[in-house]
Amino acid sequence: MITQVTKGIKISVITSFEGTFFKNYRMHFAFGYKITIENQSKDSVQLTSRHWQVYDSLNHPEFVDGEGVIGKKPVLKPGESHSYSSGCLLTSPIGAMRGHYNMVNFTSTRKFRVYIPTFKLCAPFALN
Repeated sequence: MITQVTKGIKISVITSFEGTFFKNYRMHFAFGYKITIENQSKDSVQLTSRHWQVYDSLNHPEFVDGEGVIGKKPVLKPGESHSYSSGCLLTSPIGAMRGHYNMVNFTSTRKFRVYIPTFKLCAPFALN
């Protein structure tokens, strides 16, 4: 598990290799990840949007921006957490992801960024 805390918001990531398949005459490697966002601050916060940088060892980085996470914009009171699972496809067995969440603090009404730590995506057979 990879973790990082930014301004009292703890991000934890667990990854998994889901398998391979052919699509458009190319091999693809499927990875899953589960993210837990835990509010360790004293203020209520809301996640409003996300930014991802996806690195594939055989391609240029991809950048993904969007509202919320999997269709939700969770509000977290102090001590609460929100978990979700998602995934990505790479054209190589090795890659990585990192990014940030844009959030708003309900007490101060200030917007702030919470960093998602870089996590590796690696098919088990690629390590041999």
